[in-house]
Amino acid sequence: MTLSVFFGCAFIAFGPAFSLYILTIATDPLRIIFLIAGAFFWLVSLLFSSLVWFIVVRVSNNKDASLQRDLLIFGVVFSVLLQEIFRFAYYRLLKKANKGLMTISQEETMPISIMQLAYVSGLGFGIMSGIFSLVNILVDSLGPGTVGIHGDSPLYFVSSAFMTLAIVLLHVFWGVVFFDACERKNWWAVLLVIFSHLLVSGLTFLNPRYESSILPIYVVLFLVGVWAFFAAGGSLRNLKMCLLCRDKDFLLANHRPR
Repeated sequence: MTLSVFFGCAFIAFGPAFSLYILTIATDPLRIIFLIAGAFFWLVSLLFSSLVWFIVVRVSNNKDASLQRDLLIFGVVFSVLLQEIFRFAYYRLLKKANKGLMTISQEETMPISIMQLAYVSGLGFGIMSGIFSLVNILVDSLGPGTVGIHGDSPLYFVSSAFMTLAIVLLHVFWGVVFFDACERKNWWAVLLVIFSHLLVSGLTFLNPRYESSILPIYVVLFLVGVWAFFAAGGSLRNLKMCLLCRDKDFLLANHRPR
């Protein structure tokens, strides 16, 4: 039973991300490099967040319950802001590396469009974030113990897996919207990305009442996903043609690389 929970939750959380990697990234060496670089930038943001959290906890009186709650809120907000700062730093690094990429590819344009870079880097952010969110829970799912024996939710592991799945996909969508907003200098859109990230992180404070947090997080996931679709150049017409597998020449002709 424990192995079934372990593999089931792992496939729920990382199955879509693994599929995206195999279908869209694994065959392109440059995309693999950018994926790893995106994951590295997220790890660096986590390192700085952990360092600040360690210092703040050390200098504060962590025996006060209200202070512990305030420190937790501060840690979450600071971590989210730092992640978005490093997302912007990664975007700036990719822009600076534009000439180098063109030299390597010996072409006049970038071998990978800015939207492809946004997607790949967002997937790197999401995978690494998901791993750190779920790895300890997956280890605990191997036992020993019985979930819910003391009245807690028996859906703890499954709910955590669906929560991690949402975070992984949200990072992909946030990456696309964030890069597009930076390209167009729509700073209000950047602020909305940061706000939605803070909102999703804040909703996790409702746990372990997962039914109160999963639904609104998936609503945010849907809305940001639609926004990312149109930001990447999508339209209802080519979405319909794609779903019906029709007029592939039209889709290729109307693709807008960025």
